[in-house]
Amino acid sequence: MQAEDTKGQSKPCTCMGDGFAALPPELHPRPQKKSSLRKVTCPGCGLVYWTNKETDSCMECEKKTA
Repeated sequence: MQAEDTKGQSKPCTCMGDGFAALPPELHPRPQKKSSLRKVTCPGCGLVYWTNKETDSCMECEKKTA
């Protein structure tokens, strides 16, 4: 798509451009990092929490079994 300015010259349409091009690099949106956390339910007490551990048991239940 082309738009015309007041002199009759065509220029690129602003709706098709990069909306963040005018911002400084530190303000550009960053890609989201995939979290290493996963949502689990503790089999011992039923607590629902987020963890990056291999086991599903919460810290309190792990203390009781150790």
